[in-house]
Amino acid sequence: MDTIPYTIYIEATPNPASMKFVANKILINEKGASAEYKSPIETQTAPIAGKLFQFPFIKTVFVSANYITITKIDAVSWDDITVELRVFLTDYLNKGNLIITALPQQEVAIDNTFTETKTVSTQHVAPKDEVEAKIIEVLDQYIRPAVENDGGLITFKDLKDGVVTVQMRGACSGCPSSTMTLKAGIEALLKRLLPDAVKEVVSEAM
Repeated sequence: MDTIPYTIYIEATPNPASMKFVANKILINEKGASAEYKSPIETQTAPIAGKLFQFPFIKTVFVSANYITITKIDAVSWDDITVELRVFLTDYLNKGNLIITALPQQEVAIDNTFTETKTVSTQHVAPKDEVEAKIIEVLDQYIRPAVENDGGLITFKDLKDGVVTVQMRGACSGCPSSTMTLKAGIEALLKRLLPDAVKEVVSEAM
């Protein structure tokens, strides 16, 4: 039996509206999985997110591995709420309360007549060819670790006519510096490594 209590420490992110609350133990056991909640109605299978939304200043909750990235509304300052949130999370977890009972699911179109419900995770869209496989390899090797360290997530969505579409979650969503990261970082790297295949990188709104 695990007798080590939960402790929470706080890390700033590049997004001034988001803060990363890091636990000393894993919060989601499924490898590579994460979950983002943008309203209380989405939290039926995420008790910890549901409780967080009871705070009036919470905008979104992103849970991944051993951390929770919380995005607040603009009307409050982090100086006024970080201690309150850290105490709440520490107390909630050490009482053995449920974190996430099931990962979010969404309907994915298979063809014009059939849809399939799939778990929403941190997985990239399956590559259709060697070029897309190389793009995913570059994202995983060079981009994703830094993005996750900042409390966010990036996944490959599509490649069409030289335009790479990615999805950004957590602290990256709505971050003022995310456009710079997208263009000066991700786009520049992919264009340098795959000059014949990549012309532009864009982010799909979540």
